[in-house]
This record gives sequence, structure tokens and C-alpha cells, in this order.
Amino acid sequence: MARFAPKLHIKKGDKVKVLAGVNKGQEGEVKEVFSAKNRAIVEGKGIKLSKKHTKPTQDEAGGINEIGAPIHISNLMVIDAKGNATRIGRKEVDGKMVRYSKKSGEIIL
Repeated sequence: MARFAPKLHIKKGDKVKVLAGVNKGQEGEVKEVFSAKNRAIVEGKGIKLSKKHTKPTQDEAGGINEIGAPIHISNLMVIDAKGNATRIGRKEVDGKMVRYSKKSGEIIL
């Protein structure tokens, strides 16, 4: 039996607000979404960073780099055009399904 990835309310490129954890209240942009694991990598000022030690190569110097770590989707909320954190709904407009802000009713691109 195949397991299908669920439909998520967050997409790559969305502005989101972190709702829980150490980074609660911070905002950033979604860089990557892992739908099978319900997680996303958010790039922003200090949001969920982990350190990765890299060896030097012929082209690059080694060292300790900070990279973004995945955050569970349930801890993120989309920010609409007005700058408010909002829940997401789906409705049909001109024969296409679009996401819209439940707080303001505006369509989220």
C-alpha cells in the first residue's frame, strides 16, 4: 500500500511565522518543503540553525558552517500580504484552485 504525501498549506517561497519552539515569533521565507516528512526549511535571521563541520577541499576552505534545519509544518503559519499570520483555505476561482487567507479573504500567490 503506497503512502501519499498530504496536501500542505505551506509552499516554497511563502513568508511564514514560527509558532512554537525556541524561535517562536520569528519570521522567514520557506526555502524547501519535505512533504513526506511534514517539515520545511525556513531561512531567516537565526531560525533553527545547526552547525555542519566541513573538511577543506581543493576549491573551498573547511570550517564550521551554519545551515537551516527542518521545522515541523504544524509550527509554521503563513503571512498574508498585509503582514498578518493567517490560516489558509482553498477555493475555486476561474476554474483554478487557489489558496486564500482566512483572516482577510485575500488570495495568496
